This record gives sequence, C-alpha cells and structure tokens, in this order.
Amino acid sequence: MHEMSICEGIIQVLEEQARSQNYTKVKTVWLEIGPLAMIENDALRFCFDAVTRNTLAQDAQLEIIELPGQAWCLQCAKSVAIRKRYDACTGCGSYQLQVTQGEELRIKELEVE
Repeated sequence: MHEMSICEGIIQVLEEQARSQNYTKVKTVWLEIGPLAMIENDALRFCFDAVTRNTLAQDAQLEIIELPGQAWCLQCAKSVAIRKRYDACTGCGSYQLQVTQGEELRIKELEVE
C-alpha cells in the first residue's frame, strides 16, 4: 500500500514547513489528486489518520480535491478528457495521447495554528 508512504511524506513536508513558518498544529490539509496518480482515496484517508497520530497533524482533516485527467491527442490535435492512462481519444478514437493533466499529487493548502 503506497498510500502509507505518501502520507509519511506529507507529514515530513508538514514538519519541515512548521519549522520554517512557525506553526505548531495543522487543522486541515487540502490535497490535489489527479485520476492518473494511482491513489486510492479511501486508503489515503485511512493511512492519513494512522500516520498523523502523535504528530502536529493529529486530528487534522484531509480534504481531497479531485482534478480531471486531460490529454493531447497526437492524431486529431485536440485536448480531451481522460479517466485512465490508456483511454482512447473521445474525438477520433486514437490511443496516441500525451497526458497533460491528471498525474498530480500535491499539497494545495494548509490550515494551521
């Protein structure tokens, strides 16, 4: 379950930022996650609750902002929405797509004290 190591990485970032920005408690974490990031949101929430125990983010809320997947079709030269990495172009049916959005996994915002 790689969601556990992702949450551990998030805690490391929060602790580093707490030292540099002088906060002591994290109340809410907003994450942006694309559908191509291969993250299971329920597993991420479970791991976040487990990993944040006895840290500055204990009892923090995890808010997930789901971003859409987008790709550029090399065949018809259009930007198309995708849900999975190997989706076909909705315009021409081609599989020659270059992903332009949807692989994101980043901390968007924090609410801290």
